Amino acid sequence: MRIVGAFILIALTAGAALAHPGGLDRSGCHHNRKSGDYHCHR
Repeated sequence: MRIVGAFILIALTAGAALAHPGGLDRSGCHHNRKSGDYHCHR
């Protein structure tokens, strides 16, 4: 059961890590340089 839980955890966090290669500020937000948008992830 631990293996299944670990696999699910890795699968869920890997997508979030790959979604934005740029860094986030202290609020968990960043600027999208292409659109000029500012949005948050946390």
